[in-house]
Amino acid sequence: MSSNLGFIPFQYQGLHFHKPLQLHKFPRIHSAIDRHKRHKRRNRVGLGRRKFLIKSMKAVIQRVASASVEVEGRTVSAIGPGLLVLVGLHESDLESDAEYICRKVLNMRLYPNEKSGKTWDQNVMQRNYEVLLVSQFTLYGVLKGNKPDFHVAMPPEKAKLFYASLVEKFRKAYNMDAVKDGVFGAMMKVNLVNDGPVTMQLDSAQSSRNTNGAVEAP
Repeated sequence: MSSNLGFIPFQYQGLHFHKPLQLHKFPRIHSAIDRHKRHKRRNRVGLGRRKFLIKSMKAVIQRVASASVEVEGRTVSAIGPGLLVLVGLHESDLESDAEYICRKVLNMRLYPNEKSGKTWDQNVMQRNYEVLLVSQFTLYGVLKGNKPDFHVAMPPEKAKLFYASLVEKFRKAYNMDAVKDGVFGAMMKVNLVNDGPVTMQLDSAQSSRNTNGAVEAP
């Protein structure tokens, strides 16, 4: 009969296990391990044979020399030096996710300080540069075979209002005239000149990892 050995690196009812254990002799511990595995599976989204961790709001930030958005051959927004921010909204996003993304994007130190000589020292507000926001639900695309699936993205009706509130947060936190955006739901052509290139990815789920008694930096 198999010995059913397993390494148990956890505490159970005050006991610490740091060596191989014969699980079949400890059914209650074996059951606890199974419950833990099931809990981890519930926090994943299954798609085909692959599993994807559920995330919250996503943003892809590019430092640009210039960027613009065209809709039906017409330029609807344009900025000079600044940040182009592609925003993906998850179906479970809350106001706290929007606040985190707004705060982090505006405070990212992506610019050099010519006076001090530091390379990564100033944010977009300190440089008085502009921000162009573009809603992009495809950031939540996953492949089902060869076809993209966007089922975890926020539904369009809800996303339109949520995105509008996000844009408003950026404008209130920075400068009304310095924050531009595209046209929600439209087929857009986004033109940009990446400065660097510098591209950063941000996920609002990161905010939950800064809640263990530590004070998060802006």
